[in-house]
Amino acid sequence: MRKKERFDFVLNYFATHQPDPETELLYKDPYQLLVAVILSAQCTDKRVNQITPAFFERFPEPGSLAKASHEMVYELIKSCSYPNNKSKNLIGMAGVLLEEFKGVVPDEVKELEKLPGVGRKTANVIASVIYNKPAMAVDTHVFRVARRIGLSTNAKTPRETEKQLLKYIPEEQVAVAHHWLILHGRYICQARKPKCDICPLKPACKYYHAKKNEK
Repeated sequence: MRKKERFDFVLNYFATHQPDPETELLYKDPYQLLVAVILSAQCTDKRVNQITPAFFERFPEPGSLAKASHEMVYELIKSCSYPNNKSKNLIGMAGVLLEEFKGVVPDEVKELEKLPGVGRKTANVIASVIYNKPAMAVDTHVFRVARRIGLSTNAKTPRETEKQLLKYIPEEQVAVAHHWLILHGRYICQARKPKCDICPLKPACKYYHAKKNEK
C-alpha cells in the first residue's frame, strides 16, 4: 500500500466511524483549556480533570492566577506530574497573557509559544481545538501511532512527524485528525500492548503486517 493510500484508508475510516472527536480535557473557555493542556504534560487527562475544578474555582481567570503565590498553585496541582515546574509556568503564563495579550489567549502558534509552559505541542492543541486552525499537535500517542501505521517514515522527532502528517492530511481534517490519532493511541494502539486483534486499521498498518510476517 502506498503512503497516500494508507492515509486515505485511515482518514476515511475515522471520518466515517468517529466524525466528531473531541479532547477529553474538560474546559469552558480558552483560558481553562490552556491551563489544562499545560497540566496534561506527562500526566493523564483523567488526573487533570480531577485537579481543574478546584483550580478554576480558585483562579477563574488569568488575573487571579497571575497574582497567585507558588505555594497556592502548587497545593492545588501537587497530584499531577512535575507540580513545581508547572506551578511556576502557570503563574508566568497568566502574567504574560495579561501583559502581552490583554488576557486573551492568542490564536497563532508563534504567539502561543511565547507563554511560559507552552511548547509547540501545547500551542498546536490550543490553535486547533479553540480556533480550528490546521495545527497538528504531536504528543507521544500521535508520534507512536503515526510511526506504527506508517503515516510517518523514520521521523525521529515530533516536529518531523508533524511535517510528514501535514503533507498528506487535508487541511480541513488536520484539527480532527489530531484527536483521531491521540484517541487511537490511548485506547487501541497502546504503547506496551497494542490491541491489534480489535484494531480496524490493520489493513493499512505496517506494524501489524510486520508482526504477522514474523510468525
